[in-house]
Amino acid sequence: MKKWAVSILSTVLALSLAACGSKTETAPNPANSGSGGGEQKEITLKVGASPVPHAEILKFIQPKLKEQGINLEIKEFTDYVQPNVQLNEQQLDANFFQHIPYLEQFNKDQNMNLVPVVPVHIEPFGAYSKKIKKIDELANGATIALPNDPTNNGRALALLEKNGLIKLKDGVGIKGTVKDIVENKKNLQFKEVEAAMLPRVLEEVDLAMINTNYALEANLVPTKDALIIEDKESPYANYLVARPDNKDSEAIQKLAKELNSPDVKKFIEDTYKGAVVPAF
Repeated sequence: MKKWAVSILSTVLALSLAACGSKTETAPNPANSGSGGGEQKEITLKVGASPVPHAEILKFIQPKLKEQGINLEIKEFTDYVQPNVQLNEQQLDANFFQHIPYLEQFNKDQNMNLVPVVPVHIEPFGAYSKKIKKIDELANGATIALPNDPTNNGRALALLEKNGLIKLKDGVGIKGTVKDIVENKKNLQFKEVEAAMLPRVLEEVDLAMINTNYALEANLVPTKDALIIEDKESPYANYLVARPDNKDSEAIQKLAKELNSPDVKKFIEDTYKGAVVPAF
């Protein structure tokens, strides 16, 4: 009897242990995540951005979005083309690096339909030099480096015109090109360069017209180092940009709300001290 009882008990114990083992090895069904148990499924949001200040601002709000179930994945770019291309191809969910004139021109040139979501900040455009200390020291025949993309090229020329260095055809505004210069008393020479490369050619030219994000990356302080700079009324606010199919999604709207929050406004003001200005 004792041997029979021991045999029965051993069998029962073996079956119990096997049952316990099967429970620990079975993975939870992902389809059930967030349903019934109250656990929210985390959403990954991939956003392309220029390193400074865009990615820095996004990193600031990462923890707050994490609390809301959004894993903000930031992909940094040093050019102005791939963030839009990859957004259009759905490799990104949104991007944050550009102003409306650039976006509109890009959409037109590339037959895309990317859409602005919310404005976040303005980066006043400035002129920098390693050779002169004041703009009136610019010599006859001096060389000025300009961004080679159409919108920032026109923006740079408009700033030069505003400061009396050139005169453009009436009505061209920010769409002006070097061909639209009708008065150039100092016979200034213009060199068109990819925007990201402008800080690197400072030693080679007399003046370079540089976007603030690239100036900051090159350790230039716009409010101190720029010889001329746009004022705070600049219309070139940088926007969060998405696609028509996802711009109204809950995740994108949560991102937009955080980017326009009082905390982000304070972060921009405290971190960049006038070099970057909140646009909301």
